[in-house]
Amino acid sequence: MSNSFVKMPASDEAKRFFVLGDRVERRLRISGTWLNLFDVTVPSGSRTPKHAHASPEVFRILEGNLTIWRLSDSGPEEIEASAGDIVTIPPFMVHGYSNRGTAPVVFSAIVDRDMAEFIEAEGATEPPKASPSAETIARMTAAANAYGITILAA
Repeated sequence: MSNSFVKMPASDEAKRFFVLGDRVERRLRISGTWLNLFDVTVPSGSRTPKHAHASPEVFRILEGNLTIWRLSDSGPEEIEASAGDIVTIPPFMVHGYSNRGTAPVVFSAIVDRDMAEFIEAEGATEPPKASPSAETIARMTAAANAYGITILAA
């Protein structure tokens, strides 16, 4: 049995993007596959809009408490995930998350090629100086559609 080993870059060497206030750092892209690994830091009070896409996602909470909302076949679910928890988002499931706490939340996310390309093409390289404006949210919503991501509520 063969194992692959990937040396992760130091934090200052990782590709870093800012998407609607969250810091998103690419840790790994496996060539020839859809697998990408990002570390996401969600500031206090930050959230993603409810959205859906064709690919699954896996979140592993590293620090803090993240509120994840998803719409399952049995109705809306709200999950309070904390360090060590793993939450899966199936394909096409409407979902979003928020940090209701006072400290940043950090989680790792396994995402597909389209989501990674969206983050890297549309994410800013500098941290925002204020909360996202209505214009920024509208621009990100329009851009998301080109990557197979449907934003339902901003």
